Amino acid sequence: MNRRQFLAGSFACVALVALAAPVVLARAGETVLYEKASAYNTIVVTEDENGLRTLRFGRVGARQSVVKPGDPDYLALPYARVALVGLALSEESRRFLVVGLGGGTLPMFLRKHYPDATIDVVDIDPEVVDVAKKFFGFREDGLMNAHVADGRRFIERSRQPYDVIFLDAFGADSIPPRLTTREFLQAVRRAVTPGGVVIGNLWGRGINPLYDSMVRTYQEVFEELLILNVQGSGNVILLALPRKQPLRQEELLQLARKVSAARRFPFDLGEPVKSGFLGAHVKSRHGRVLLDRDLEQRTRPSAGNAARAGDAYFADSSR
Repeated sequence: MNRRQFLAGSFACVALVALAAPVVLARAGETVLYEKASAYNTIVVTEDENGLRTLRFGRVGARQSVVKPGDPDYLALPYARVALVGLALSEESRRFLVVGLGGGTLPMFLRKHYPDATIDVVDIDPEVVDVAKKFFGFREDGLMNAHVADGRRFIERSRQPYDVIFLDAFGADSIPPRLTTREFLQAVRRAVTPGGVVIGNLWGRGINPLYDSMVRTYQEVFEELLILNVQGSGNVILLALPRKQPLRQEELLQLARKVSAARRFPFDLGEPVKSGFLGAHVKSRHGRVLLDRDLEQRTRPSAGNAARAGDAYFADSSR
């Protein structure tokens, strides 16, 4: 998800039905292939002159996915490659869970390079699943399945643990508050194997008033947390482990390179570690543990008060 796109416009969403014919966007070279209001978002699919297709929630929303149809190795958004570094911390990679389908970028990449793995993908919006199949080439098979469900409830009800869990669910402008609390992350911890890893994608401190509290909440639940900055983006990737495994930058870099070489990735997975390794922060005094009871606070401050309010609220958001 590209933060620059997010900053480029407002978050107004207009309730529109699917367009009967393509419409040229104000963005040079982009044409709208599909636009429809779902129960959760206004889903917009565009295509540029190079055939790249982009999923947004609202015409001015952040890019959720960018896909080159037919090429699962094409990862245009920087956060996706950085998130894959987490694969280096999984002792086995036989069962994957991806929360937040978008255009299907991550599961399609995983399917190509882990052909024998079980991949479950969860998205609350059936329209997103439909669009991923119709416009982005996402396909279910005997081992990869899309589940239309609330990500939190799916995890809470899961019985067989996963080796790798990707938490990549965003609305138009933020992570759904229910997917940020200690209680939710405790359920995630129960759903990951002892030798597994949880990979979280979030906005960084400069543009996310809840950042320190989100990090602090992960640290409260997991024994180890590594943080990777996504260069050229406002995203930060958290790698959370249900075990003690302190790693220096060079150690993680070597593990990451080993995975990308063994699985024949089209890029060096060590590069994001070299450029973005932040280690793990000491528990910040500026952050607090986010709790389910905070979700009762439904009043969102004005934009001018948001930074001052910091983590005193959860923004209303859905997906």
